[in-house]
Amino acid sequence: MKNLLWFGLIFAALVLVTVSVGSAEAKIESKGVEYSAQGVVMKGYLSYDDAIKGKRPGVLVVPEWWGLNDYVRKRARMLAELGYTALGVDMYGEGKLAATPDDAGRLSGEVMKNADTTGVLRFMAALEFLKQQSTVDPNRIAAIGYCFGGSVVLSMAEQGANLRGVVSFHGGLSAVIPVQPGKVKAKVLVLTGAADKFVPPEQVETFRQQMKAAGADFSVVSYPDATHSFTNPDADALGKKFNMPIAYNAEADSKSWDEMKTFLATVLKI
Repeated sequence: MKNLLWFGLIFAALVLVTVSVGSAEAKIESKGVEYSAQGVVMKGYLSYDDAIKGKRPGVLVVPEWWGLNDYVRKRARMLAELGYTALGVDMYGEGKLAATPDDAGRLSGEVMKNADTTGVLRFMAALEFLKQQSTVDPNRIAAIGYCFGGSVVLSMAEQGANLRGVVSFHGGLSAVIPVQPGKVKAKVLVLTGAADKFVPPEQVETFRQQMKAAGADFSVVSYPDATHSFTNPDADALGKKFNMPIAYNAEADSKSWDEMKTFLATVLKI
């Protein structure tokens, strides 16, 4: 009888533990959202872990020149799994996507040629939208970007945006606007491919010198044999289809994501 009683108590305890663990499991909530910039509807993508209570750091995710596609949404969800609230940023307006390099060049070119107006206002609209979310601590915001998006987040840091940190994955490193000493507030992490024909070694070295002259807190990590778009599994097919020197590199993808995780955990103190 005593054995049965003990068995019942142990079983009840196990059930209670199982229920408690289950209730704390991550529940990633993701949805399309809208905000505006210069009277244009911007269609972003918000993702966060609903099991986490209270406010947490926010991270903006700026896309490659293809626009806010499934790849960016996946990265936003991955950030949510790490405990952040992530917002995939629409830089083109109305959720526009590019189907070809010509389309992508035109859309990204329109933003970058007006980087100090259109580019800034669209980025800042996304930043303000993210700050207003109930799950976000508005004082702990960072931004990451891929290719075109990497250039965008670096440009924002160089222009003094109030961010804790920015991370550029295989982004262009040529400054859109000359970097002024003391202007860069955010900590900067650049993750680049040593074999990237779009971001050659001389561009990386020029960037280093500019950041040093500006007194910025920055670091650059270069991955051997990694080319442009090394984090995107679709890069192989896109490179073949459009005859572009881009390719996925699983090792560089994994290592760069780990670098980003360490960086964000430090600057956002999660």
